Amino acid sequence: MKIFIDSADTNEIKQVYEWGIADGVTTNPSLIKKAVKKHSASNLKGYVSGLLKLAKGTPVSLEVTETSAEGMIEEGLRLFKLFNKVAKNVVIKIPINPSQSADDDTQFAGIAAIKALKAKNVPVNCTLVFTPEQALLAAKAGADYISPFAGRVDDFIRSNDNEKFSKTDYFSAEGKYGPDGISDDNGIVSGIDLVAKCVEIVEHYELKSHILAASLRNTRQVREAALVGAHVATLPFSVVKDMLKHDKTYEGMKKFMDDVVPEYRLMHLKNKPNKKRELGKGIGFSIGWKK
Repeated sequence: MKIFIDSADTNEIKQVYEWGIADGVTTNPSLIKKAVKKHSASNLKGYVSGLLKLAKGTPVSLEVTETSAEGMIEEGLRLFKLFNKVAKNVVIKIPINPSQSADDDTQFAGIAAIKALKAKNVPVNCTLVFTPEQALLAAKAGADYISPFAGRVDDFIRSNDNEKFSKTDYFSAEGKYGPDGISDDNGIVSGIDLVAKCVEIVEHYELKSHILAASLRNTRQVREAALVGAHVATLPFSVVKDMLKHDKTYEGMKKFMDDVVPEYRLMHLKNKPNKKRELGKGIGFSIGWKK
């Protein structure tokens, strides 16, 4: 499973790439606003260009802000033309459905935008996916990445049960039983269940889209996303850092370090060439040769 960092903070992005574990970046307008404010960046174009350079060779999702099909297509093409020349790694992020209510008559604007951008060879990440059927339509329209929001589905199911919770709290991939049976969202029992069903559909029908597990709030969700076959997971910096933590790891390291025999620690220094001496020999030979 590939790991993308869900951030527009260049410090976080640089760190994750230096660790050697990043395969891409996902951003959205909220993340960019937060990062620009944190870094007091006055030149937005320059800031985004710098971000793209940090992730050179891997995809970076930039999201549109328009909501009509025409507006998303125009903005997507403009963003791609403006920024893809920086590092050749821009992916345009399009919502599966930009409508703000079921009565809105623009339900298929996102699908239309995906299809039009793909016809222009613009890579697309379809975002705000909450059902497997949305994922199916996005894949058929040609989306390169499809982003089911696992954490937000968990929030929705728990909220329907009037449960008190923190967003980072773990919610079982198998769901849970509520007062009237198993709690679900139209048959989806958890965010990981949503990811699993999206993966199953695209792989069963051999569709070319990659399922990108989004809105992951804790390390166990990351594990479960990997186990159900998510092609990519996009993670906040805080979750990336938590993935290495375990009390027994710390305990084991402390014991190993306490038990180190001083001679063992110094063994690698024995018979090590004296760089200063070797360098001096080289200089002396060079001087003698010139004579």
